[in-house]
Amino acid sequence: MAFLIKSMVGNPLKGMGLGGGEAKAEEETPKDPAAAAGMTREEYEEYQKQVVEEKMERDADFLHKKAERATLRVCLRDKYRLPKSEQDNNLLEMAGDDVDVPDELLKMVDEDATEEEEKDSILGQMQNLQNMDMDQLKEKASATLTEMKSKAEEKCSVM
Repeated sequence: MAFLIKSMVGNPLKGMGLGGGEAKAEEETPKDPAAAAGMTREEYEEYQKQVVEEKMERDADFLHKKAERATLRVCLRDKYRLPKSEQDNNLLEMAGDDVDVPDELLKMVDEDATEEEEKDSILGQMQNLQNMDMDQLKEKASATLTEMKSKAEEKCSVM
């Protein structure tokens, strides 16, 4: 009830300067950010230094991860003879020589390379021929041929 009366009477009086509530509000808000955070000046400065150091560490880690990814992309571009990316080259120059591709990614790339080598070899092609089902292949070929004949007959009045 007191809140209702105060809001009805207090708000119009503040506009006239008779409310007196503004002076208290200005005194309560401290101008020093350390006091606002509930710390002493020294504690606040130390806290700010820690925040800046942590941010620098996160930025450095992020840049390192980006450089690792760029290194992997460059390796894949070289492997598949794709055009080089200027952005990746610039990122690698910024990061320096200490960038290595993570071991997990290298293992994945090596596994893919060995699989592709096996498929490209003559023995790999021979194994693919052995694994084919010739009857199924003949059925697909004959079905495709009959389908093409029927479509040709529908479209062509001469046949």
